[in-house]
Amino acid sequence: MHWIDPACLPETRGKVVLFLLNPHGDADGFILQHADGTQQQIHFPPHLGKQVARHLAAGDTVRVRGVKPRGVDMVAAVSLMTRQGVEIVDEGPQHHEQGPKHEHGHGHEHDGEPMDVQGEVVLPLYGPKGELRGALLEDGTSLRMPPHAAAELVEYLTPGVHVQAWGPGVRNKFGCTVDVHDIAELVDGEAGLEA
Repeated sequence: MHWIDPACLPETRGKVVLFLLNPHGDADGFILQHADGTQQQIHFPPHLGKQVARHLAAGDTVRVRGVKPRGVDMVAAVSLMTRQGVEIVDEGPQHHEQGPKHEHGHGHEHDGEPMDVQGEVVLPLYGPKGELRGALLEDGTSLRMPPHAAAELVEYLTPGVHVQAWGPGVRNKFGCTVDVHDIAELVDGEAGLEA
């Protein structure tokens, strides 16, 4: 997305509530809280993760310029401006960063440990083009899955639904994410139908 001039994009302001991680444990977004208390997902490419983590922390105010996909309450960030005036702009992945491309080429390998999590869904989570990719639980854990799986499991990813999910997960100082292999709805504390 580096071809877009951030200055021409609408600006969204708010406070960073928590970071979102991809299944490799890299930050690829955060939840932004607006002045009115509403929350919105901000997505950024994982190659910006280290830079964002260096300049932003939970509780910081930030100004985001980005693209909002149709029909979803999410912004794909092109630039982020910290309260200290540091601007982080998506210039596209650096060509010398060959590491992630090789990692992703191995198929479905993960860095995570087996996890079993449960909780109430508070927000659906989307990919950069607005495709449903998972959900955020009330404790800040993000559930991730491929878009085709998320489309079939939309009833489990709806705010207010209590779920239990299993899969390889990563927990670090930025947060916790689970790459969902199985998910079930919790009804009166019991796991319902398994997906």
